[in-house]
Amino acid sequence: MAIAEGPRAPGDGAPGPAPEAPLTLADAPPRLLGLADQTVLWGNLGVSLLLPVTATFILTPDPGVAPLSLAAALCAIVVGSLIGNVLLGLGAMPGAETGAPAMVLMRGLLGRHGSYLPTALNLAQCLGWATFEIVIIAEAAARLTDESLRPLFVVLAGVAATAMAVRPLGVVRLLRKVAVWVVVASTIYLFVQVLRRPLPPLGEGSWEGFWKSADLVIALSVSWIPLAADYSRHSRSGRAAFLGAFLGYGLSGTAFFVLGVLALSGFGLEPGFDVIDALLAVPAGGLALFILVVDEVDEAFANVYSTAVSVQNLRPTLDRRVLALGVGALATTAALVFDIVAYENFLFLIGSVFVPLFATFAVAYYVLERRRWDVSDAA
Repeated sequence: MAIAEGPRAPGDGAPGPAPEAPLTLADAPPRLLGLADQTVLWGNLGVSLLLPVTATFILTPDPGVAPLSLAAALCAIVVGSLIGNVLLGLGAMPGAETGAPAMVLMRGLLGRHGSYLPTALNLAQCLGWATFEIVIIAEAAARLTDESLRPLFVVLAGVAATAMAVRPLGVVRLLRKVAVWVVVASTIYLFVQVLRRPLPPLGEGSWEGFWKSADLVIALSVSWIPLAADYSRHSRSGRAAFLGAFLGYGLSGTAFFVLGVLALSGFGLEPGFDVIDALLAVPAGGLALFILVVDEVDEAFANVYSTAVSVQNLRPTLDRRVLALGVGALATTAALVFDIVAYENFLFLIGSVFVPLFATFAVAYYVLERRRWDVSDAA
């Protein structure tokens, strides 16, 4: 059995071009990412317009009962985020400890050929979510400018996400140096403007449906587990991988759920009025929202990159860069042709398959065979 300690890339610390993610599955992943790098990466992945938009369902988890009170909604976000991001951190650690990407880790549980089924499902969901994110970016950008420009924004978002997937570790370095500070400033500005609106009393509303709202928050954190090891395999330690995912996605995800709940509470749950309208209504909200739309590209990049890496579990010798170009082109074309939003529930259904699968994986890895996890071709 293979020992669950990933190979170290030769030449770490040597002068020359900054190392990048390996091109094939046979190449050793460079271990470059510390706690700060991974916290920034996961923090940026938690900066998503999907989260504040989901706030509608947190406040009204069941149409048959009264909306949650503001206190209940905020508690549901905190509880759901704690549970979901502990699970996400546990999903990230094995990548750091073995050096293997997420779908290759399934070999230790199901064998090499048995891992092909979850790989196929992951390919479908990652490609679907990459397309979905490109559509979200294009639609938000069109609302900020002109609806007729939507196809152009689809192409621009697809090209940007694909280029980022070709050099993923370079993207992490760029996020830490530049993007994170601009996004933090925009987020703080939106919070300040939203909090200037009169909010309802904390206790006004119901606590019925609390756990349904918390489940929704948990689900969005857990949805990243099938991708987590694709990035944490570059971590310097399992501890950094766990804390980076837990803190990064936990803090930013919580912030954006709360932003959505406060915006809807402040502007009112009026029919046809969504959280994007609420954020656009604040002074200079369009500029702050534009920055968040640009930052949304990293969600599309993450799904394009993970789709390419997942293919390598099936065909280990294929060049990751070529795969990323193909996946990016396919996702961009799909965003132009299909109404991917209509398939959102189907994508969540595919993702739900990984919840019991991860539970089984976690028991097998952490309790039974952690030090003997075989991810080789002979598994």
